[in-house]
This record gives sequence, structure tokens and C-alpha cells, in this order.
Amino acid sequence: MKKGIIWLVPMVLAIFLTFYHIFGDSQPRKEVFKNTMKSQDVRKSVIAGTWYPGDAAELREQIETYFENSKKADISGEIIGLVAPHAGYPYSGFIAANSYKQILNNKYDAVIIIAPSHREAFDGASIYGGDGFETPLGIAPVHKDFVKEIVSSDENIYTSMEGHREEHSLEIQLPFLQVAVPDLKIVPISMMDYSLENCQKAADAITKACDGKKVLLVASTDLYHGYSYDECVQKDGEIIEKILEFKPKELCEGVANQKYMACGGGPVVVVQMVAKNLGANKTKLLLRKNSADVTGQKGGYVVGYAAIAIYKQGETKAETVGTELGLNLEDKRNLLSLAREAIQCGVERKPLNPAKYDSPIMNEKRGAFVTLTKRGALRGCIGYIIPVKPLAVTIQEMAGAAAFRDPRFSPVKKEEIDELEIEISVLTPLKEISDINEIEVGKHGLLVECAGCSGLLLPQVATEYGWDRETFLEHTCKKAGLPDGAWKDPSTKIKIFSAEIFHENE
Repeated sequence: MKKGIIWLVPMVLAIFLTFYHIFGDSQPRKEVFKNTMKSQDVRKSVIAGTWYPGDAAELREQIETYFENSKKADISGEIIGLVAPHAGYPYSGFIAANSYKQILNNKYDAVIIIAPSHREAFDGASIYGGDGFETPLGIAPVHKDFVKEIVSSDENIYTSMEGHREEHSLEIQLPFLQVAVPDLKIVPISMMDYSLENCQKAADAITKACDGKKVLLVASTDLYHGYSYDECVQKDGEIIEKILEFKPKELCEGVANQKYMACGGGPVVVVQMVAKNLGANKTKLLLRKNSADVTGQKGGYVVGYAAIAIYKQGETKAETVGTELGLNLEDKRNLLSLAREAIQCGVERKPLNPAKYDSPIMNEKRGAFVTLTKRGALRGCIGYIIPVKPLAVTIQEMAGAAAFRDPRFSPVKKEEIDELEIEISVLTPLKEISDINEIEVGKHGLLVECAGCSGLLLPQVATEYGWDRETFLEHTCKKAGLPDGAWKDPSTKIKIFSAEIFHENE
């Protein structure tokens, strides 16, 4: 009997660790470790090769691919803080990349990462005070002078190995930062006491040390943990809304009484407090998903993820994308209404009313695309590149096609309609070019044709993803199924067009 029990122990432990590594976290456990940091100078990776690739080239390529396919948000102002998830890269890596894409190639005196402790319980906040954290991409050095300034402000925040020994939630952020931030120096902070008093003390000490420095704050957190997809969507929506309200004390209270679910709720509160002290006044949701959205499997355990930016709003106007074609506000509202009505009729299996309008442009033959997004993610996009039907009719038909006939997605369901956001792009005629210098990123969309293959990307795509001209060409070729560099082939036809772009949120 005893031999049987002994045999079961490693098996049960292995099952637990496998489950833990897949989804990213569990609630903090209550063991208490009070050993202070001794002679260790570099904290070695504990998750390379499991949570993210252990090979440096593979890891860098994966992150760069995430960045290439992440959107550059419309943010006018200085980003001071980010919220990013911390599950394994196959689950939350792309969501995290949408946070770090916003600060790509920015330089900082220090990046302050505040992460939850899942394995060790301790008071206050623990800063790793060694020389650095090691990942396959090298050593992310600790800004020791910055650390000294923080710990000198309040004994509640101190250097220690607590919360850093085996913790994944801080390390998982580092490869993104190593690729995104030149001359990276970090301040790695772990905490598990999310009381308002503890969060306020940590925020005050960090704020004091930030005086006169350019810093980036990062809060590492996942959201809902449980077995209900619908509950995950609901609970994530509640806490995301509260984070976006930018009221850290109310968020702290909600996390404490379990109204909101986030394993890194305390780090988010501290980052918001410090960001406010540094002048931040706006927040923006960049992307939200959960593990079921990523895997496509809605049964079983579900973890929620969100990418959020916290910034100081500037006076610079957002870059104009596309061009103006003479659509007035009423025309745009009518077209958006037609698109939504077409989707509604589609899910209810009702016939569409004929699109009839007096406005000349509504009855003019135009190419157009309808793009649908859901919680920041693409949900469908189809259109006519060639003007074959009146604009109003085109929008009706393309809205239905984007919702129900985009081969990349399952048909939209009735319960999704309220979450859909609609964007319309009304196109100008195509123009074939021989000199790629004619392409203006932000103004032009591209169509490439070669060997019977064609690929099209709208003008807003290059702007959203922060591509330059050649990257835009490469991705348009990729869309056509053509090899890298195909746009350089003399037999490849490159055509440009522009568009007037508008959506329901305007």
C-alpha cells in the first residue's frame, strides 16, 4: 500500500505541473518563505523551453512575428504604462505583443515590471536586486541605482529573492522587452499582498524614484480563471471596464472583495497609481481574448487575457488614413446602418429591404470593403475591389459576406451582433505602378498579382501594424500566397488605390 502511494506522488505532481504550465497560473498559495537573497547575481530562466522557446533564434523570430502582426493603436500621447498577460506564449503571447508593439524601439531609463507571486507569500513588495534576469536572448540587466532609490523610500519594499525564485509572471515579459526596447534596464518587482495600504506604499516609493527619469511601467496579469467560457467573457468585461475607468483605488477594492478577477490585480493597481502620479490620464484597450478564443476549444479550463495601454494624452492629432471621397456624415451613417441591418437580417433569416437613396454617391458604382471586429480581433472582411454595383448595394452585400461567408471564420451568431464593430472602406479606382516609391503608407492600399495569384490589403492595415513600404509589399505578397520578395519580380503587377474609411465609433 505504501509503495502504491509513493508511486502516485510524482504522477500527481506531474499532472498538476502540466496543467499549471498550460494555462499560466493559479491562485497564490499560502506557503511563506522568508529567506533573503544571498550570493546569486543572475536569476536563471525557469520557463525557457516550456512557456516560451528555449532557442534564442526561434524565440526572437516568434516575437518579431507577433509584433509584425500586432496592431499599432491610435494613441496620441506618451505611453507610461502597459498591462500584459503572462501565460505561455502559445496562449497569450500574441495578446502581450499587442501591448509591447506600442512602445517598439522606444528608449527608457528603466522599465519597471510589477508581477504577482503565485508560489511564495510575503509582506510588502520584493525587488530582485541581483545583476539581471537571464533568458535565451541574454541577460536583462537590473537598474541597481533605481532599485536602491526605491528601497530607500520605504522598508515595505525591499530587495529579496521572494517572489522571484520560480515565478513565471515576471520572466514571461522579458523576451518581449528585450526585443522591443533598446538598451533595456529593468526593475523587477513581485508582490502578493494586494491591500490598498500595501499598493499605496509601493506606488509612493516607485513614484519618488521615478522623478526626472523616463520610465515604462508594466503590470503582469491574467484575468478570469475558471471553467465557463461565458462567465469568462462577462468577468473579463467587468474588470477591463474598471481598469479603463482609471480609478485604481476602486479597482483595488473590487479585487479585494473578489468582485473582479485578476491574479495580478495588485500590480495593475500599483502601475495605475504610479502612472497617474506621472501624469497619465487616459487608457486604451488594445486587445482582449481568452484561452478558449485562442485554442478554439470552449470546453474545459479558461483563462482571460487583455492588453491595455495607460498614457498621457497629447495634443497631436491622429494620422489621417486613406483619403476623402465626398461622403457626408449622413451618407456614412446610412451605409453603416445598411451594414448592420444586413447582418441582423442574416442571423434572423429575413429578406433585406432594397437599398434606395437620393444621394448621388450612394448610387454610384464603387468598390468597397466591410470589416468586422469583435473585442479588437478581426471577425470578417470581404469586399469588391472593382466597382460593379451601386455603393449602397455593395455595402449590403459585403456586410453579409463578411459576417457569414468569410472562409477564415465561422458564420456570425445572433449573440455576437452586439459585440461587432463595423468599419467601411469605400475605394478609389485601381492604378498600376512601376515605381514602388509611388506607394504612400497610410494613404494607399495594395493589390499584387502574379502567376494567377492575387492579394490585397487595405490602406489602414499598414498604419495599424506600423509597417514601412517594403514590409507592406511583403505582407501583400504573403496574402496572395507568393514567396518572399515576389514584389521585386518584373512579372508581378503592383496596383495602388486609396479609400475613405469610417466606422461606428466616429
